[in-house]
Amino acid sequence: MDLRQLEHFVAVAEEQHFTRAASRLHIVQSGLSASIRALEDEMGAALFERTTRRVNLTQAGQAFLDEARRVLSAAKIARGVVADMQSLQRGRLTIGAIQGLSPFIDLPKLLGDFHRAYPNVEIRLSFDETGALIDGVLDGRLDIAFTQFIEVPPAELMATMLACDPLVLACPSHHPRAGQLDLQLADIAREDFIDLPIGHGTRQLIDQSFAAAGLSRRSGFEVNDLTMQLNMVAHGLGVALVPEMVVESWERKGANAQLSHASLAEPEPCWELAVVFRKQLETDQPCSAAANACLALLPPPL
Repeated sequence: MDLRQLEHFVAVAEEQHFTRAASRLHIVQSGLSASIRALEDEMGAALFERTTRRVNLTQAGQAFLDEARRVLSAAKIARGVVADMQSLQRGRLTIGAIQGLSPFIDLPKLLGDFHRAYPNVEIRLSFDETGALIDGVLDGRLDIAFTQFIEVPPAELMATMLACDPLVLACPSHHPRAGQLDLQLADIAREDFIDLPIGHGTRQLIDQSFAAAGLSRRSGFEVNDLTMQLNMVAHGLGVALVPEMVVESWERKGANAQLSHASLAEPEPCWELAVVFRKQLETDQPCSAAANACLALLPPPL
């Protein structure tokens, strides 16, 4: 049984005549008759009493008519909802993001631009670590995620690079390394580090960089908030490797005069920001119309 058969059944029931119903449906009468016979065979009951002049519903057909109309009405509503969502007249945009985006993406501006363009689409924003964000896009809880991505994305996902920024050593302004250039990882391996948790992309990048250089280091503190991490650095509790633009943004705003930084020698670990979304099977376009509209508002990559 399919929706087309239900439409055929309702038309015959309302017209009480196969020829008139076929004309209304713009199909040949033989095709309509075959469709009704197949439906009756599937239901295991006669739905119409046929005479030479008209067709009448049987008792089973009358009961079935109410349900058929209900199903067709629900399908029409469902089609309307999907059409509205595709045209962004309704629906929801769910975005996930890591912390520290502001030097790279003006997220409030992006959301404001989207809301002005599509005021009937609900926006939901959440912050999390890289692994959780990727999982959220994979299982459909998130339409898009702004995150560091340091591995090959799963086949279902598309990752578009938005920015690449070298890691620098954030340190107190009185630290001996403050302002130095071209530091090797070996030069800072003995420092006490203030790190983000393991699930964060920045932490994974740092750990991989030291491991690739054959070095070990000590993580003295672990915090899950970037602002707290940099404030702890400024107060002399340790150092941290963070994207250069993040530290420079703090320094320009005078967020903490006790914070400084030193650069690493090339090739320094590069912090990469990507926007990740679930893609259509046949193209690299987003599955979600809302996600596609949001991505169109993004500025060019840095």
